[in-house]
Amino acid sequence: MKIGILGSRGIPNRYGGFEECAEQLSVRWVQKGHEVYVYNSHEHPYLQKEYKGVSLIHKYDPEKRIGTAGQFIYDLNSIIDAHWRDFDVLLVLGYTSSSIWRHILPRKPRIITNMDGMEWKRSKYSPRVQRFLKRAEDWAVKSSDVLVADAKEIQAYLDTKYKRGAVYIPYGSPVFKNPDESVLEKYGLQPYQYNLAIARLEPENNLEVILQGVQKSESERVMLVIGNHETTYGEHLKKTFKDSRIRFVKASFKKKTINNLRYFSNLYFHGHTVGGTNPSLLEAMGCQCIICAHDNAFNREVLGDDGNYFLDVNDIANALDHLERNTVQKQKIKNNLEKLRSRFNWDIVADQYEVVFQQALIG
Repeated sequence: MKIGILGSRGIPNRYGGFEECAEQLSVRWVQKGHEVYVYNSHEHPYLQKEYKGVSLIHKYDPEKRIGTAGQFIYDLNSIIDAHWRDFDVLLVLGYTSSSIWRHILPRKPRIITNMDGMEWKRSKYSPRVQRFLKRAEDWAVKSSDVLVADAKEIQAYLDTKYKRGAVYIPYGSPVFKNPDESVLEKYGLQPYQYNLAIARLEPENNLEVILQGVQKSESERVMLVIGNHETTYGEHLKKTFKDSRIRFVKASFKKKTINNLRYFSNLYFHGHTVGGTNPSLLEAMGCQCIICAHDNAFNREVLGDDGNYFLDVNDIANALDHLERNTVQKQKIKNNLEKLRSRFNWDIVADQYEVVFQQALIG
C-alpha cells in the first residue's frame, strides 16, 4: 500500500501525541513493505527527506508567524500536495484544522480519520471556537471513509451521535528499560524524592488543583512541573504558586531525560480531563510510575484499578502525604506494564490500522 499521514507536525517526534503516533506507525509500516509518506512542517528541525525509510514531505507552515491560522494553511498545503501522490490510504490525524478543506480531499485514497478527543470540550477555547470545533467534528465524520477512536468512550460517543461505526484503536507505548540516575543530577534531584507532573499548561489539565494540593500537603518533596510555562497561563501559574516545593521546568523532547524523570519520581500526577487514550499516561505506565490521575472515564478506561485517583485539592494533599511505594502500588505497576505488552502496544496498534486500511480498500 501507498500510505500518507497528514495532520501532525511531522517526524521524528518533537511535539506530542500525534507526532509520536505518526512516527511509531510509519516506521513499522515501512518495515512491513509499505510505501509511507509523512507530511512535515517546514519548521520541523529534521530537514532530511527520509526518516528510517519513511518519506518526508515538508510543506509551508506559517503557524509560528501568524498563530493558529497557520495550521489551516499547513493542512491546505498538505492536502493539495496529496492530490499528486496517488495514495491508496490517507490517514488524517485529528480534524481541528483539516476538516475545513474536506471538499478538496483527493478522491482516490480511502480517508481514515483518527478523531482524537472531543476537542470542543477544551476549556481553553472560547464558546465561538467550541462551536466551530463541533462543526469541524461533523465535517470530519462526513468526509471520512473510516473513523478511528483511540478510546472506547470516544467510540461510544461517535456511534451514539453520528450513528457511524467507529473502529477502536488505542495508542501504544514502549516499556522503559534503561534507567540512569545521572540524568537527575542536572535537576538536583534524588531518586523517589520528588513528585512529577508533565502536561501542556492548560486549564483542563488540572495544574491548579494539583499545585493547590502541594501547598496544602505536609510533604517536603519537590513537585516538578514540566511543560511550556512561557505562556499566558504558564505565567499565571508561576505568579500564583510561589512555593519552594514547586518548580517549573520547560518541556524537553529528549526521551531519555523525560523517561528517567518519570521513572525516578515518587508520584506521577496526570491531570488530563479531555481526550481519549492519552499518550503521556501510557508513557508514565511504561516508566513504572505510581500514577495519581484525575478521576474521569478516559483515565479509568486505561488504568482501571491500577491507578490512584483525585478530584480535588484534598485528594492531592492526601496522596502526597500518604501514598507509598508499597506492595500494593508495586503490583499496580506490574499490572500496568502488562497492559502495555498486551493492549497498548505499538506493534499491535500498527497491525490493527493495517487491517482497517485493507478492509477499507476492499470496501
